[in-house]
Amino acid sequence: MVMSLEARYEEFWRQSIKQLNEVVKATGLPIAPDEKGQYSLWYDVREMRLRFSISVERIKRFFEGLREGKVYTTRCKRCGRYYFPPQADCPYCKASDMDWVEVSGEGELLTYTIINTKPLTYSHYPDYVVAIARMREGFNVLAWLRVDDSRKVRVGMKVKLQVVKREPEGYLTYEFIPAEQ
Repeated sequence: MVMSLEARYEEFWRQSIKQLNEVVKATGLPIAPDEKGQYSLWYDVREMRLRFSISVERIKRFFEGLREGKVYTTRCKRCGRYYFPPQADCPYCKASDMDWVEVSGEGELLTYTIINTKPLTYSHYPDYVVAIARMREGFNVLAWLRVDDSRKVRVGMKVKLQVVKREPEGYLTYEFIPAEQ
């Protein structure tokens, strides 16, 4: 039987709360080691689940682009500044006169970090790389960098921004891949 992602979260939460309650009962403190046993973590005993919704009406072209396999940014028609993620208004000019521009996808890695200790809702992913790259157009993008071996990542390497389906959630997003193999 295959367990859905939500069912896996629920089971993980149920087990985590059970273990936390046992720790608090035994030690008087909600402190336990992380999953790798390296660091002591404080666990709040109050559960707070959060799902938010925000209007994307004025930038929905960005999401339509993802569906088409394209990544778009906005550029102010007055000052020429790019905004990524796209913005409907230019905070510099205080104008709403923006162009939609397809991103070339070509970038150079500025910095990165390897995520070893993940928030609970990312715990089902193996360790991953989050990177910032300077795009050919002159703006920066923050995204995951998909690599088979994080030891190959280096500042200055060429990367390509692409649309991907993030599994197991099944939604479209963007991430980098090395442009050079």
